[in-house]
Amino acid sequence: MTKSESACSATISQFRPTLTGPIHSKYSLVCTGCFATYYDDRLKCNSDSALLRAKYSSRQLMLKDVPGMGKFHDWLPVNEIITSDSGPITYKSTELAAELGLNNLYISFNGYWPERGAFIKTCSFKELEAFPTIQKLKNTGRSLVLASAGNTARAFAHVAGMTGVKVYIVVPESGMSRMWLPEEPTDFIHLIQMGKNCDYTDSIHLAERLSSLPGMLAEGGARNVARRDGMGTVMLDAAFYMKQMPDHYFQAIGSGTGGIAAWEASLRLLEDGRFGSRLPRLHLAQNLPFAPMYHAWEAGRREILKDIDMPDPKKLIHEMYADILSNREPPYSIGGGVYDALCSTGGMMYGISNSEAKAAQQLFERYEGIDIFPPAGVAVASLIEAVNSQKIDAEKHILLNITGGGVKRLEMDYSPHRIEPAAYAENAHVPLEEIITKKVLADGKPRAKGR
Repeated sequence: MTKSESACSATISQFRPTLTGPIHSKYSLVCTGCFATYYDDRLKCNSDSALLRAKYSSRQLMLKDVPGMGKFHDWLPVNEIITSDSGPITYKSTELAAELGLNNLYISFNGYWPERGAFIKTCSFKELEAFPTIQKLKNTGRSLVLASAGNTARAFAHVAGMTGVKVYIVVPESGMSRMWLPEEPTDFIHLIQMGKNCDYTDSIHLAERLSSLPGMLAEGGARNVARRDGMGTVMLDAAFYMKQMPDHYFQAIGSGTGGIAAWEASLRLLEDGRFGSRLPRLHLAQNLPFAPMYHAWEAGRREILKDIDMPDPKKLIHEMYADILSNREPPYSIGGGVYDALCSTGGMMYGISNSEAKAAQQLFERYEGIDIFPPAGVAVASLIEAVNSQKIDAEKHILLNITGGGVKRLEMDYSPHRIEPAAYAENAHVPLEEIITKKVLADGKPRAKGR
């Protein structure tokens, strides 16, 4: 038994919450720590810091006859069906599977690849988070505030422009190259660029301060069930396509929210009863040298120790190939977080070097015929490592989550536009008045120009 397996043994059984009493709405929220139940939308439990999880009144998932992620409406925390062709697609690999010697490799492609029915125009599975989150917000009259390293910002900007919801997005300078849209940005998008020495975590801290202003609403990050359940549609789509849950699930992580989402969706599928009786084993990968969750997990620790697991973090982040997979405060230790997801599923973590990620990215593009983002290359590399180290059986059903790709294909159909910043902030502690005086929070308008 490994250090992680030993540490997990006492915690696995607690994540099987049950509800008593009638459910009067589509879903309630159950604390994964104390199991308190709430019938109002919120981000936190009154009693502890554990994540809240949506408990849907529909025990079995019945697909709606609509395109995209809207078909999974029963297990999304929104009242109106999402009417977009954006959603995950699953297919069985032949070329890459043959190269790796796998007989049941399935790929969840989350990007733009119309020949396979993939229409995520921001080319990232972060769009799966944006649609349900913004739909929940659009009738509140409030503006959404969020932080992003790049892909989340692009996804939320795209959906905000479609739905007419104002968003204020804080992005580090390193993420500005990812600030583009397939259409011209609208006046609903307000982008705040941080200084060159700032990273994603700095953006989170500034966004938290901005969200305290009147008329603003914090997006919530990992605590937002709409984000997690939106990403969970990857697992739902795969289960219906495969007619079972996968035995193994591979994904690269920065915050780990996508891994939590896959676990939670699997728990619902387990209760559904039609897709198997065992949870998929999570295989989650981080990009070295910045891999705090990987280091903590390998050491068998629930807690991340900053001096040990991420010394001089900004330097390490700067050295990453997939720097978007960086979060200095990931939801690893909290109840219902990454650590518990790994424990519950008997999961594993991988530390992937830059060279391994680049080689895997090129391998996927060569055999599958579509370009993918660096984080997806990290996921492919973890699958290659698992095969080479014989951690998975060639006959098992494997799901590889390609979390972003298809930009080259998108550019054949669209001419992407840059989202220009409406304001700048040197650091997370800049006086909010310095931003407000530029009228960004009142009437700031992004300037669009060709990519």
